[in-house]
Amino acid sequence: RIVEELLYPAMEDFKVDFVVDKGMFAKTINVPLKPFTLVGATTRAGALTAPLRERFGLYYHLDFYPESDLETILKRAASILKVPLDTASAAELARRSRGTPRVANRLLRRVRDYADVKGDGRITLPVTRAALEMEGVDGRGLDDLDRKFLTTIVQFYGGGPAGIEAI
Repeated sequence: RIVEELLYPAMEDFKVDFVVDKGMFAKTINVPLKPFTLVGATTRAGALTAPLRERFGLYYHLDFYPESDLETILKRAASILKVPLDTASAAELARRSRGTPRVANRLLRRVRDYADVKGDGRITLPVTRAALEMEGVDGRGLDDLDRKFLTTIVQFYGGGPAGIEAI
């Protein structure tokens, strides 16, 4: 909230005021700013105050990545890691990545490690499935912690709704 208060005059008037010293010796230093474009990104939009959100001219919500895009991302990441990744494995990893490249890349690294230790270093569909099973990642991409959250909602809150604080 303190940072937000500092941003308001910067966004609206292209200036920032700094208060120096305290009491009767306090003075304000006004720092003019050149016009700028502010781009913000968060996965927790609810944590921003409404006044800050409303000061942005455009507000977009980005959706999850389609599996085809995740496959492309995984193939590129595999080439950077110098690990062979077949098409079926890329599709399986993409399907279990919950639409998120960060998750896809994390799973790829775990499967690569498994392929190095338990296989011949190549990522094939059987290796991918075995590695993900060992990691506890199911066919929908849910892990043990995800299943514990869902179980809690079902068993203790009758299927919901339940706020994050309660969980």
